[in-house]
Amino acid sequence: MEKRTFAIITDSASDLPAGYYSEHDIGCLRLGFQMNGVGYEGEDGREIGFKEFYDTLRAGAMPTTYQVTAEVAKPHFEKYLEEGKDLLVLAFSSGLSGTEGSYRVAAKELKEKYPDREIAVVDSLCASLGQGLFVDYVVKKADSGASLKETADYAEDLKQHICHYFTVEDLFHLKRGGRVSAATAVVGTMLGIKPVLRVDEEGHLVPASRSKAMGRKKSVQALVRYMEELADIGPDDPIFISHGDCPEDAGYLKGLVEAKFPGHEFVINYIGPVIGTHSGAGTLALFFKGKHR
Repeated sequence: MEKRTFAIITDSASDLPAGYYSEHDIGCLRLGFQMNGVGYEGEDGREIGFKEFYDTLRAGAMPTTYQVTAEVAKPHFEKYLEEGKDLLVLAFSSGLSGTEGSYRVAAKELKEKYPDREIAVVDSLCASLGQGLFVDYVVKKADSGASLKETADYAEDLKQHICHYFTVEDLFHLKRGGRVSAATAVVGTMLGIKPVLRVDEEGHLVPASRSKAMGRKKSVQALVRYMEELADIGPDDPIFISHGDCPEDAGYLKGLVEAKFPGHEFVINYIGPVIGTHSGAGTLALFFKGKHR
């Protein structure tokens, strides 16, 4: 492996396993949330485990999330610039958060102070382990010896090939966040409809075509059908799955995918609280490289 010639930063919306960031020498800024009057995560919030978060969510809590501000981002960026390193920032989708805009403001201000340093901000248009998968590909590119520009150009092309397909157990949280209408949520809940959604080319959550799968098992099977249609993966390409405290369903999905795409590395992890606030408990998501989104 070549020595990386620049630093890489992403954020906690990528939902990668905790050890990934240190193992791959990546900085990670943390988004935060408020729940029952308490601040969690972010720069100085309380820590909370996945199980505790989802148990509290199931009990009726209605958390609210907040983005990383430019003022919070600047010292994280500057640490690398002071060391004489250029910087690549891989941001949570601008279609779901203002965090990417904060990074650009921070980069512009720091560029004035460090005119000899390069700071490239890439809007991943990704979320959860879709962002994590995007980061993983970009890190591998950087570690191959690619320059900052080569890696940033690669990332800009790659992001429209990271496919996100997911299904939710409960439509309430998507309704609260404006992702589905109140009427859709009420009727869907009454009928037990588990829609399939995706992240589109602009980084927004949207219903997938043929999205109204009836029942949990059929909706999980639908995720795999979308992958069969769109996947563009070789033997070394990983497949990522994230879940909102439903590990058995994640295992079921992995088995279905392995039957169609054997021999691939899988990463399975919880959907973190910032994404989970908007998707709810029981969400199940599949991420892979595709011909297009």
